[in-house]
Amino acid sequence: MKRILFIFTLMLAVLSCSNNSQKNIVVKIGHVGESDRMIWKPVIEKLAKENIKVELVSFSDYTIPNQALNDGEIDLNAFQHHAYLNNEVQNKKYDITAIADTYISTMNIYSDNIADVKELKNGDKIAIPNDPANGGRALKVLEAAGIIKVKPESEDSPSISDIIENSLNIELIEVDAGSIYSLLPDVACAVINCNYAIDFGLNPKADAIFKDNPSIYSGKSFINLIAARTEDKDNELYKKIVSSYQSADVEKVYNEDFKGAYLPAWK
Repeated sequence: MKRILFIFTLMLAVLSCSNNSQKNIVVKIGHVGESDRMIWKPVIEKLAKENIKVELVSFSDYTIPNQALNDGEIDLNAFQHHAYLNNEVQNKKYDITAIADTYISTMNIYSDNIADVKELKNGDKIAIPNDPANGGRALKVLEAAGIIKVKPESEDSPSISDIIENSLNIELIEVDAGSIYSLLPDVACAVINCNYAIDFGLNPKADAIFKDNPSIYSGKSFINLIAARTEDKDNELYKKIVSSYQSADVEKVYNEDFKGAYLPAWK
């Protein structure tokens, strides 16, 4: 009887450990911008029912999440588009890769000083992000707005040296993407990433003086993504997270909470 009780107790302990192990499946996902917490909410709630805890790890700027992923501090990240990831992998030799597309976010022009880009004057200042990928996209937005022209062969990632026409002699002020909003009082206008615009209370539909149009880009350059370490790109758990993200529930958040500023890229 004692032996039976011992075996029974041991089995309960094993089952308990197994259950605790299931409850403690944690996946750390890096992101930038507090608005992403709203997007991930339905994913987190859905996966919690399957004993998978998605833990969002917030970073203050774009320069850190890829290093954290590469170094194993987090399991996935979801904050960047393909152009930015490709640039990071090429220049910093990170061994990470995209495992899913999420959305494309509009990158609009905002201003505290003018109501239309047609009001720009000779020598005005415009703030744009200082990292190559987002800075290049900002130049494409300025080109679409008729403010500058860039070399056609520069495609979706031009640099300032690719500008071939600047009739108003606009001075481009390059600063960290997260700091551009604070410069709005001091410049004629600024090209601001959608997540930062929303975080600072701007309404992409109502407040932009020029709205980005994804049709001006080619390929996947500015489609956002979920990234993993390359060795984990076929991880079944991560595939389940992707499936939960690419859903009608997340698309509903895009439409209702972000006023259509984010468009699903998995369709």
